[in-house]
Amino acid sequence: MTSFNFKTSTEVISKASTEHLYDALLEQLKKDFQLANIDFVTSPTITPEVLVIVLQERLYLLLLEEFDAFLNLLYVVDVPEKSFEVAKAVDAFEASQQAAFLILKRELKKVWYKRRYS
Repeated sequence: MTSFNFKTSTEVISKASTEHLYDALLEQLKKDFQLANIDFVTSPTITPEVLVIVLQERLYLLLLEEFDAFLNLLYVVDVPEKSFEVAKAVDAFEASQQAAFLILKRELKKVWYKRRYS
């Protein structure tokens, strides 16, 4: 079984790439953002580094301008509320980084399990 004990978003993306799940991860992100009625535009050619930055920027704007939509996204992605409360974010920027990490981690779990058990 694969371990999901990551410390950074970069580690999550790296694992997705080594498991050949990066494209599936992008699709899952797109799907969940659509389910939450939030615009999130990515490209199949987006690099992992740019993906993390774009995701963090989008979450930062949601935190500042559309907090209810942000919470809805966490619900749709199925990020446990407890894991986000543990985050000791001081400001919206740090909170967006933590949220991006938790979202990427959860989305990787989804696509990994889907591939493994379907």
